[in-house]
Amino acid sequence: MKEAFRQLSSLMLALLVMFSTMSFTVEKHFCGEHLVDKAVFSEVKTCGMQMNAMTDGHCCSNEQTSVEGQDELKISFDSFDFHQQVFLSTFAYSYFNLFEPSPQQVIPFKDYSPPLLVYDIQLQDQVFLI
Repeated sequence: MKEAFRQLSSLMLALLVMFSTMSFTVEKHFCGEHLVDKAVFSEVKTCGMQMNAMTDGHCCSNEQTSVEGQDELKISFDSFDFHQQVFLSTFAYSYFNLFEPSPQQVIPFKDYSPPLLVYDIQLQDQVFLI
């Protein structure tokens, strides 16, 4: 259980680092005020209206939105003030001690078989539970 939790948390942290450092651009093609196409990792499809260099009125426009990932990933424990360090250390200590396994219960008679009953003693002594 503890090993599976550790593997899952390391996978989640790796994905978090990967997605926080990834940069991408969203391209949109508008024809007038209507959105024709948007693309993230490929070229934007146009509406088919070829613009002439001589015409003054442009009905089509392209818009690009860039999302930059973070460049610096180093966070030092020393950059926190004393109260934040105390909080983080007590939180980590209490969280990791929360998942301690319970001790195994020892059953001292599990390897021994019960004795063979030759006579039904309650019937023989005429002692019955009422």
